[in-house]
Amino acid sequence: MNDSNPQTTQTTQTTKEKLKALWQNKWINNGVWLIGFLVIYLTLRPFMQGDVVKDIAPNFSATTLAGEQIQLSDFQGEAVLIHFWATWCPICEFSRDGIEKVAQDYQVISIATQSGDNATLLAYAQQHEMNPALIVNDADGALFNLYGARAVPADFIINANGEVAFVEVGLSSSWGMRARLWWANR
Repeated sequence: MNDSNPQTTQTTQTTKEKLKALWQNKWINNGVWLIGFLVIYLTLRPFMQGDVVKDIAPNFSATTLAGEQIQLSDFQGEAVLIHFWATWCPICEFSRDGIEKVAQDYQVISIATQSGDNATLLAYAQQHEMNPALIVNDADGALFNLYGARAVPADFIINANGEVAFVEVGLSSSWGMRARLWWANR
């Protein structure tokens, strides 16, 4: 016995054809993929942030590739962006130029973690038109670990009182960094 109703079969086929036509619409197809990507990103985000520091930012002393000694406490009274990145990180490549532009208007400490010796980093900085006076070599990852990050790029915006105001792990826009730095400077 066949319980199939011809009208139900036709309705099912019509529904399948409508769904197929919807899926072929570029806006709907791209929207579904975007939503899927966002769900995956938001699911992985807590892991990427790790056990990042909160409250008071740990002070540190380091030497830039230009040979200048800096300390985080030198920036007390104004907001500063601590930007962790690596030469081997493809996502860091996207944010590199934006960070350099932000550094023209705000205080930035650019920390290259586990990316080779000073000569290698200096060559990299020159090749990519980066300011060596902003770059600190964190060859062994000690500063990266001090701040508790698990992935690069990792951005810490420290407010005028030395407190961690914002943490962003992963790709971030330069205008987003500027907005956060502006807010932290208030």
